[in-house]
Amino acid sequence: MAEKQTILLTGGSGFIGTNMVRLLIDSGHYRVVNFDALTYAANPSSLDDLNGNPNYEFVNGNITDRELVSSLFAKYHPAGVMHLAAESHVDRSIVSAEDFVQTNVVGTYTMLEAARLYWNGLPEQEKKSFRFLHVSTDEVFGSLGPEGYFSEETPYAPNSPYSASKASSDHFVRAYYHTYGLPTVITNCSNNYGPYQFPEKLIPLMILNALSGKLLPVYGDGSNVRDWIYVEDHCKAVRLAFEKGRPGEVYAVGGGNEQKNLNLVNQICSILDDVAPPVEIPELRERGLQSYKDLIRFVTDRPGHDRRYAIDSAKITRELGWQPEVGFEVGLRRTIEWYLTNPKWVDQASAGSYGEWIEKNYAWRAGKESK
Repeated sequence: MAEKQTILLTGGSGFIGTNMVRLLIDSGHYRVVNFDALTYAANPSSLDDLNGNPNYEFVNGNITDRELVSSLFAKYHPAGVMHLAAESHVDRSIVSAEDFVQTNVVGTYTMLEAARLYWNGLPEQEKKSFRFLHVSTDEVFGSLGPEGYFSEETPYAPNSPYSASKASSDHFVRAYYHTYGLPTVITNCSNNYGPYQFPEKLIPLMILNALSGKLLPVYGDGSNVRDWIYVEDHCKAVRLAFEKGRPGEVYAVGGGNEQKNLNLVNQICSILDDVAPPVEIPELRERGLQSYKDLIRFVTDRPGHDRRYAIDSAKITRELGWQPEVGFEVGLRRTIEWYLTNPKWVDQASAGSYGEWIEKNYAWRAGKESK
């Protein structure tokens, strides 16, 4: 049996990271070192069942800490890096971009520089097989009109502080390949959804607000369009890009599921009406709530809100053989059922600084009417 490869994975206690860690370990081919700062959006309990697993190790630390990052390469001798750690919520970047610059730009640079120095000292065969896989977003491309798709050739045009910070990190990754020869690969994905997603994001926010009888805030007129991909499908694409992607290449990863925000919220409400009807929840029945759709409210649009995202995934399908497996209706119902059956995780994720930030900056996200 071939020896397991060690992957240094940043941000493994976040949403995509948690699912990525599980996919890698379940494959039986990898040992994963999860390097995470445990900021507000991370939940270490998501991986509690892996404690004691010889193929999993957790390291608490920040990707901007040069000395610590360098020590991890020396200690674990990874066969590659999967760089997922990032500040990722657009609303927070609008309130303050500082954390986004530090984590997404400075942190990515720090990881790249440590990886370059480590890679330079590897034996030739290990240098050849090493990969630095950087997970990015379709938001770096800006906004689409009613037609067309983002691809690997789309010019960058970020419109939010978040997307600007991710665009900068992408450019650093590209530069380290072209300048130093570090074998990097970039993936730009569409909106993810699925288990373990932090409650501030659209789908879990709507699920959890609805079940609590809170308002369901929809930006503007709800006609902004996003392309949704089930998180496990995305993780499989990332793994393929890591294993088979050509150094210096970029792979766009989309789910092929374009949804207007309002349509998406209505679908969530319809599924909840079926699996957890409000008449069966005492506090909602007492309020006379017949459908979760009655909780929908339109709120002031987000500044600089991109109109539409959609991805052409033809390259990764053609070159690496990837394609999404989970249909949107199936994935959405699976996601809702996961949140219904994991109330303890929801309570942990929603506690502390997250709730305080929501109350301070977006009262309507906490289910309150605008004054």
